[in-house]
Amino acid sequence: MSVTLDKKLVIAISSRALFDLSESHRVYEEEGLAAYSAYQIEHEEQPLEPGEAFPLVEKMLRINARLGGDKGVEVVLLSRNSADTGLRVFNSVQHYGLAISRAAFCGGESPWRYISAFGCQLFLSSEAEDVRNALECGIAAATLVSNKGANRGTDQLRFAFDGDAVLFSDEAERVYKAQGLDAFTASEQASARTPLSGGPFKLFLSALHDIQQALPAEDPPIRTALVTARSAPAHERVIRTLRAWNIRIDESIFLGGLDKTEFLRAYEADVFFDDQPAHCASASPHIATGHVPHGVANER
Repeated sequence: MSVTLDKKLVIAISSRALFDLSESHRVYEEEGLAAYSAYQIEHEEQPLEPGEAFPLVEKMLRINARLGGDKGVEVVLLSRNSADTGLRVFNSVQHYGLAISRAAFCGGESPWRYISAFGCQLFLSSEAEDVRNALECGIAAATLVSNKGANRGTDQLRFAFDGDAVLFSDEAERVYKAQGLDAFTASEQASARTPLSGGPFKLFLSALHDIQQALPAEDPPIRTALVTARSAPAHERVIRTLRAWNIRIDESIFLGGLDKTEFLRAYEADVFFDDQPAHCASASPHIATGHVPHGVANER
């Protein structure tokens, strides 16, 4: 019987998101590919420092110890390195004891094209164009824009999501951008019982929900939060949409335009996903932040 990942939550992550490759990248930019290759081979026994997504990946992999059967989390490494220069990356994976065994080293080419082949539900990268390509293929994806992910010192993993253009489509946000707040509020009240269409992170949230359902309710290892600029009365459509999707979200925070950063810190988010560059810039010094370049706010 062939091996399959069909029942797992599969996350693809770039090597530059998992590890701090800033010095190696500097060598590449200043001295070229040959110097970069020589540098990586020379230092391949020296473990790389953890990158901004390292704490997130570490916690995701720990969840497997609490799941029985064939469910669980699979992390796949995607890299523009060749297998030769990527040996340092795999050596670092082994040094930190990360249960990552699958990878694609693409020799300078973009690795995003392997996301669907691996069956990934989430792609995290520092390459914005790769993220855009993944989103266009219907995969939840984000560009990590923070300095380094914080580790709260607990095994519980806390996800925070923006609503419009992330969990939901940008249909309501388009009304706001085109016609203003009053028109947005009136439209959402009129459509309160009509579920919003799904955004790029709907399927990922659903996969998280399935894992939560398979785990004991006591001391849950995953917690989710919606952190949105919406306020009453525009809240009702969001609540009814999640109900229609049969997806539970643990916390919902309706801010009415307030800055999200302090609320994310109070929630103790491990990672936050938002489509608005300004929101990402505000949160990124404090929280691992993924910019989702989707929807009307990111049209070029």
